[in-house]
Amino acid sequence: MANVLLVLHIVVAVTMVVIILLQRSEGGALGMGGGGGGGGFVSGRGAANVMTRTTAILAAIFFLTSITLGILGQRKTPTSAIGTPTSTSAPTTAPSQAPADAPALPKLNIPKPAAPAQQ
Repeated sequence: MANVLLVLHIVVAVTMVVIILLQRSEGGALGMGGGGGGGGFVSGRGAANVMTRTTAILAAIFFLTSITLGILGQRKTPTSAIGTPTSTSAPTTAPSQAPADAPALPKLNIPKPAAPAQQ
């Protein structure tokens, strides 16, 4: 359900951006097309009315999907990308001995660094 709402939310957001960018500004300075004459497919007044209604409807759907996704997000149990811990409480001190089933580590013969030469 959340995935369907998320896809709907994204589609509405992109559509709303496109519709808003197609609208003519109040001053008409940024309106790139559909200027003055009555030769357009839809009259200027009718197109503005349709665009305004469409924007309002898309905005309402956008807000509803936002609120619904927020509510669904709160109900979901939080998950981690790293993974979940095996126990709920972490040990406060390091264990003094290795577990009985742990393999023994080989002893390495690493020479100690030579003492610096004294002058």
